[in-house]
Amino acid sequence: MPDTSGVLLADRPTGFGPLFTHATIVTMTQHTSVATLHTNHGAIKINLFGNHAPKTVANFEGLATGEIEWKDPRNGATQTGKPLYNGVIFHRIIQQFMIQGGDPTGTGMGGPGYQFGDEIHPELNFNEPYKLAMANAGPGTNGSQFFITTAATGWLLGKHTIFGEVADEVSKKVVDKIENVDTDGRDKPLDDVIIESITIEKV
Repeated sequence: MPDTSGVLLADRPTGFGPLFTHATIVTMTQHTSVATLHTNHGAIKINLFGNHAPKTVANFEGLATGEIEWKDPRNGATQTGKPLYNGVIFHRIIQQFMIQGGDPTGTGMGGPGYQFGDEIHPELNFNEPYKLAMANAGPGTNGSQFFITTAATGWLLGKHTIFGEVADEVSKKVVDKIENVDTDGRDKPLDDVIIESITIEKV
């Protein structure tokens, strides 16, 4: 059975999520580190919220740097000291929704060989675009796959762990550029959008 630890079940939006009052809108500025995704379309800086989602941020950082051991779903080999995300593509892109990556197989069915629980924090929401969140196949099935929203996606609230936010306008323009690449009928880019590496800077 394929590892579905990172499969994002939320599909194309079919309606609007619940309306939010002004009081629920939070500016998420308390970040603990900055991840820079170096892609073949430019760099994306993301503020990571380790105080809000400590397990998720530690997992993402560890897979990005190679400090966490993981199992390659393509051959079952245990990888130690090897960054998971280097060379991985954004395999699923839907305009006005999100860009998704983090699967070593590039199919949407792979992960790191383990799963961990959700961290839903009440201060974090999907009211605005450019949120970084974990893809999953249901509660407690987080792995390595993640997505960056490109629109308000309120219907995802409580279903996916938010653990970061795109940091600046230059990075948002890179996300916009990736969002608008040509894709096939399964939302996969016709030309690979590649994460060449991810660097982590503590603040």
